[in-house]
Order: sequence, then C-alpha cells, then structure tokens
Amino acid sequence: METLKKIFPLSFKYTKSVGELIVGILIYLVVGLIGGLIIGLTANIPIISIFCGIAGGLLDLYVIAGIVIQILVFCKVIK
Repeated sequence: METLKKIFPLSFKYTKSVGELIVGILIYLVVGLIGGLIIGLTANIPIISIFCGIAGGLLDLYVIAGIVIQILVFCKVIK
C-alpha cells in the first residue's frame, strides 16, 4: 500500500468529500490532457515518435489508474 501512496499521491489526498474527489479527478484529467498535448506536439519528429507513442500509453494508463484508485479510496475499498 505504501508503494501505491508513493506512485499515486493525489489519489490518497483528495478523498474527504465529493467536492475533493471531483477536484482530484479533474487534476488527473488536466495532467493527462497537457501531457497528451506535449506528446502530440513532439510526435512529429520521426525517431522520437516511437517513444512518444509509448509515453502516451503510459500517461493514459497512469491517469486512468490514478482515477480508479482515487474512487476506490473514496469508497473505502482501499485504505
């Protein structure tokens, strides 16, 4: 559990009320959007495009996992 808290710190921080849950989810979505835009802009460079595809997939996975973990902590499935 400590590893999850180190990797996904926002998922355990914004879970006291529904308003904080929404703020935490919005933070994850904004980070994913900004990261996706940066990756999309650098994907036009031929050699870097392979790494951008991998980084984009990992960023999407991180955002989705963070949101799911945050909802599970809010519902008190994970403590």
